[in-house]
Amino acid sequence: MKYILTEHALTKIEKRKIPLHLIEHVYKNPQQIIREEDLSVFQSIIELNLKEYLLRVFVNTDVEPNKIVTVYMTKNINKYMVK
Repeated sequence: MKYILTEHALTKIEKRKIPLHLIEHVYKNPQQIIREEDLSVFQSIIELNLKEYLLRVFVNTDVEPNKIVTVYMTKNINKYMVK
């Protein structure tokens, strides 16, 4: 699965210090994919610095290659994971 990172995504990745290999892992192997407005959210629980986070990768899947629009991590896993 090919993708490109938007300038916005690159800025947020750098600012939030999210390792690119984690983003690629979630993009290729998400635990869940949910739809929010016009984007697909690829998300997985990850461990970083001995803590669990939900890594959310917002992807425009309507274009080829897919565009990763933004990413963020949250500790509030139960709020976003669909059961």
